[in-house]
Amino acid sequence: MAEKKLTFEENLAQLEVIVNELETGDVPLEKAMTAFQEGVKLSQTLEETLSQAEKAMAKVMADNGEEVPLDAEDQQ
Repeated sequence: MAEKKLTFEENLAQLEVIVNELETGDVPLEKAMTAFQEGVKLSQTLEETLSQAEKAMAKVMADNGEEVPLDAEDQQ
């Protein structure tokens, strides 16, 4: 069965849980290492999602329906 893809908000909440857990300092080393690695993966996923959103937001539709970079519209 395919794993459900989590939303940005769900990934962020999961990362916050990991960070809070690690900040307490009451985590055994092995569990801390695993949690840290999971946190790094979540951070990379979140960064990729934000990058894709930024690219999408940097484009607008011109009057003719073509996508143009946001700054290019200012030059028209």
